[in-house]
Amino acid sequence: MISLKTISRHIAGLVFVFSGLVKGIDPMGSMYKFVDYFTAFHIEALEPVAYILGVILCTSEFIIGFAILTGIRMRAAAWGLLIFMLGFTPLTLYLALDNPVADCGCFGDAIHLTNWQTFYKNLIISIFVLIVFINRKKYRSISVPIYEWATLLIGAIVFIIFVQYNYSHLPVVDFRPYRSGANIPEKMIIPEDAPTDEYETTLIYEKDGVREEFTLETYPSDDTTWTFIDSRTRLLKEGYKPPIHDFSLITPEGQDLTDIILADQGYNLLMLSIKIAEADRELIDRGIEAGLYCRDQGIGFYILTSSAPDLLSQYSEELNLLFVDETTMKTIIRSNPGFMAISAGTVLDKWAGRDLPEKEKLPEIIATTSPPSPARGTIVLSFIMAGILLIAYITNILLRKFNKVK
Repeated sequence: MISLKTISRHIAGLVFVFSGLVKGIDPMGSMYKFVDYFTAFHIEALEPVAYILGVILCTSEFIIGFAILTGIRMRAAAWGLLIFMLGFTPLTLYLALDNPVADCGCFGDAIHLTNWQTFYKNLIISIFVLIVFINRKKYRSISVPIYEWATLLIGAIVFIIFVQYNYSHLPVVDFRPYRSGANIPEKMIIPEDAPTDEYETTLIYEKDGVREEFTLETYPSDDTTWTFIDSRTRLLKEGYKPPIHDFSLITPEGQDLTDIILADQGYNLLMLSIKIAEADRELIDRGIEAGLYCRDQGIGFYILTSSAPDLLSQYSEELNLLFVDETTMKTIIRSNPGFMAISAGTVLDKWAGRDLPEKEKLPEIIATTSPPSPARGTIVLSFIMAGILLIAYITNILLRKFNKVK
């Protein structure tokens, strides 16, 4: 029979591997989440190191989880589990109580949890972590220390390379609502029976120098001896919010072209640059050249930005420029610049600036691309997790083969 300490080891290991993996797949998302925390806690001075901290966090989670799954350096890994839970469980309780950040980001964009759900999740995981920690001396070493430490070092290096690849290009799995295959208008729809936000309004009245609080149902509407002082409104329960709720394309003149572009049955290439001044100038040049070439071939070309486009003044005056909210831009693409091909509101494909196909091939690629299945991301992530588990199993066997511990 499988013992409780073995079950706990596998559950804790899987959770940490998965948590580190989904953060590593989208390192820019992790960076943005750190920036959110720094803003919430008024430590904006740390923003320049947000990316580095994101890489350290996801790598630490992944390697600790991998060590736990394979049985490598169990005592050190058990301490790592405990330190993580001692640090993050109180933090998630504070987030649940004060709500300075709406989503803790513990599973990146793969799984969204409320702050209370995250706290309860941490309490449950802490049970398995404590079991592993209490039994840490009962787990037998599977090989000599130098082999085990070398394995973890190699694993960390490979994982960091994987993270950097996702940063330099686009995430190998896109969890966001603008992923390839998504239909933007459909994700903006609010169902008729969807729950709406629920608010509580408190009315403050004064009479004879005494102030009292009333609800909308109990306030003294017929008693003129009360004087209205103030009112407060508090959100009790958030209603349904569609996956895409802040997507709008505005021209410099203030015209909203969102519906027109999303309804276009033809093909459109969008070049997205959150801050043009911070983008690679060569990639901007290449992107505009490719976009204008596509436009000559009958494909619409638009430049989306959330900053002052001063650097575009040297290019053609016929460029179609659209302004988009900065947060929305960060959600759409994890590259500056990045590119997205759409047709009838459906995302056909996306490219990082350095991965944009040659301009001569781009029109044909856009016109012949079929939207991928919505389940593609889940399938790819499942294969990656399965591959990691297989590697952990093989690693365990190989290290035992060289085991010199009696």
